[in-house]
Amino acid sequence: MAFAASKPGAGLHRPLADINVTPLVDVMLVLLIVFMVTAPMMTTGLKVNLPQARAAQPLKPRAPIVVSVTADGKLALGADEIDLEGVVPALRDRMEGDMTRVIQIRADKSVNYGAVIELVDRLVSNGITRLALVSDPKGRKGATPLARTAPVGPASP
Repeated sequence: MAFAASKPGAGLHRPLADINVTPLVDVMLVLLIVFMVTAPMMTTGLKVNLPQARAAQPLKPRAPIVVSVTADGKLALGADEIDLEGVVPALRDRMEGDMTRVIQIRADKSVNYGAVIELVDRLVSNGITRLALVSDPKGRKGATPLARTAPVGPASP
């Protein structure tokens, strides 16, 4: 705590009411430097010298397959209209044996809930479990739709 004389040469000292911010600034600058030095190390991970392979091929990202349910309950696979019985064979053809592809289900908000559940049940019972239900974030018109992917399986009683 700092002390100051009330009058020059008067020997009486009283405490100052000001806060000394110099130690605070010193500590904050040291912390800033520490974080600036350590932050790049946390994001890069470990350095690994990877082996080379001549036959390796880069992975091609695959777009999700979109199944739409219109307001009147009709189904569409991409832009092609399809019936409920033909959706599984058509999806298997589009998936080309890659069962890791995500199937996005886009249903109109006014569609009967049972129609969506019937579609999901038919897909899951045929082994297609990588499903995502697409929604509009916060109901904004013209916004980019969101899709949440979760493995779907039979419900336990």
